[in-house]
Amino acid sequence: MSHDGTTSRPAIERPDSVYFFGTCLVDLFYPEAGMAGMELLKAQGVRVVFPQGQSCCGQPAYNSGYREEALKVARAQLDYFPGDWPIVVPSGSCAGMMSKHWPDLFKGEPDEARARQVASRVWELTQFLVQVLKVKFEDQGPPVKITWHASCHAQREMGVTDEPKALLRQLANVELVELQREKECCGFGGTFAVRHPEISAAMVGDKVADIENTGAKAVVSGDCGCLMNISGALEAGQKPVRGVHIAQFLKERTHG
Repeated sequence: MSHDGTTSRPAIERPDSVYFFGTCLVDLFYPEAGMAGMELLKAQGVRVVFPQGQSCCGQPAYNSGYREEALKVARAQLDYFPGDWPIVVPSGSCAGMMSKHWPDLFKGEPDEARARQVASRVWELTQFLVQVLKVKFEDQGPPVKITWHASCHAQREMGVTDEPKALLRQLANVELVELQREKECCGFGGTFAVRHPEISAAMVGDKVADIENTGAKAVVSGDCGCLMNISGALEAGQKPVRGVHIAQFLKERTHG
């Protein structure tokens, strides 16, 4: 652990270029989050390469027990990251799959070493902004109260806990009110929400109640799956709280 409570990875030199792995949910539902993430990186003088053929990290199939299908999908990604650059992912969930589970998924396969090498270069977006680029943001937005929802995979697989909140606390006009039950799952869990809808609905209900208790006008998160689940519950309950990806929120606050 570092002095500020973040979980530090082995230090790397500030790169001139990075790859950006957009994720399925960003591509299909939250393209503005992906664009914002790339713009935040570019604003720090980093060249961002977005491989056009990229698709899915294989997590849905892997979590559902379909290893062969997951392997096929994951293997299709390897060719898109040939350079020895960091791979930045705007999702703790997908970053966790790539960095932590690909080595197991490819174990014993002819391309295991290659998959491990790619996995070793994966960074979650806020982790990369804080630990590698050491960004300093200047707030350009009006006063607002927000809260932060922490993704389970970001916390438990990538070790990303304080990095997002450290970035949000740089914003002078943003009041961050922490959730009482921050470390609890929102109930999405990928295919879990499909297989166990009643349990998922109960869990997101608890999360929405916790969000309401903060008095926040927006709930910020780093995972689009969580945002989709929480925002859907907020909308269904006609709650006046906006769900927004941290990349988009940071861009809005710092780019005017």
